[in-house]
Amino acid sequence: MAKAVKTSPRKQISVDLALQGGGSHGAFTWGVLDRLLEEERLTIEAISGTSAGAMNAAVLADGYLDGGRDGARAALEKFWRKVSHAARFSPLRRTPLDVLFGRWTLDHSPAYLMMDMVARVVSPYLLNPEGGNPLSDILDECIDFERLAKSSIRVFITATNVHTGRGRVFRNTELTADVLLASACLPTLYHAVEIDGESYWDGGFSGNPTLTPLIEDSAAEDTILVQINPVERRTVPKTARDIQSRLNEISFNAVLLKELRMAAMLRKVADPGSEEGARWASMRLHRIASDVMLDLGHSSKLNAEWNFLAKLRDDGRAAASAFLDAHSEDLGHRSSLDLDSLTDLD
Repeated sequence: MAKAVKTSPRKQISVDLALQGGGSHGAFTWGVLDRLLEEERLTIEAISGTSAGAMNAAVLADGYLDGGRDGARAALEKFWRKVSHAARFSPLRRTPLDVLFGRWTLDHSPAYLMMDMVARVVSPYLLNPEGGNPLSDILDECIDFERLAKSSIRVFITATNVHTGRGRVFRNTELTADVLLASACLPTLYHAVEIDGESYWDGGFSGNPTLTPLIEDSAAEDTILVQINPVERRTVPKTARDIQSRLNEISFNAVLLKELRMAAMLRKVADPGSEEGARWASMRLHRIASDVMLDLGHSSKLNAEWNFLAKLRDDGRAAASAFLDAHSEDLGHRSSLDLDSLTDLD
């Protein structure tokens, strides 16, 4: 009888997650997280999130306390199902022709076209005097903020101070539904959210997401960036709508790219003998993204149909699986994203 070969268990790897925002496109990130949570050798140390990334981060960390990995996965599905359920009577829906041809855009939706035009010239303080946001009730139903304050997973949520233009990073003990709403507050659609006497807009203007707290306040040396806003486009936008969409992508990626370039330069100049220098020098960065996001226009970020969210979830799972197939052995050993190339500005 052949002697049984003993196999040693795979090494546990602590990782940080950096989650971008992007409205309904955040369902892609849900799929990525759903797949990563199946990897038992990965331990999530901390999550930095903005806008939809902030929602995913808080829901995951709270759900983890209520059932570990399976609890986190169930909490994420519950959240996105409630988002879709709340939008089932929304006038922001695809046209029959878009449905027929399998297009997820709202570019031809009369309600979206009207809203887009009005939002450019009329303040949300006039259109929505009470300042209501349908996500408020969903967040209260899906997240126990008192429990989240005690989570072993550190959560960092970014919102932009309206007065100073600077980002503020909120941590577990500071998190509330208002903090998450502030992180996702598009100023043309919603009132600024007031927290501690200060007003806040979408965190994407100042950090999408913010990486600094992951470097300074987390012991994990591997950070996985889940990117849903395309950095590059193959074609030059020609229509007014496409131009505006590309401007939004560039502005919401600009701070992240600047922070990545800063990290690359600091790795070169930091004193490796210092604690801070050692942290920068040992940082390993990875990225999960997908070309499928290139086919989605800006208007689809407001499409909350369940079929669309489920498609994005499946796309996210596929992208995470492809990343793990290609870079599983890089985790815990080396960066799979070339930071140094980011210092080469055009």
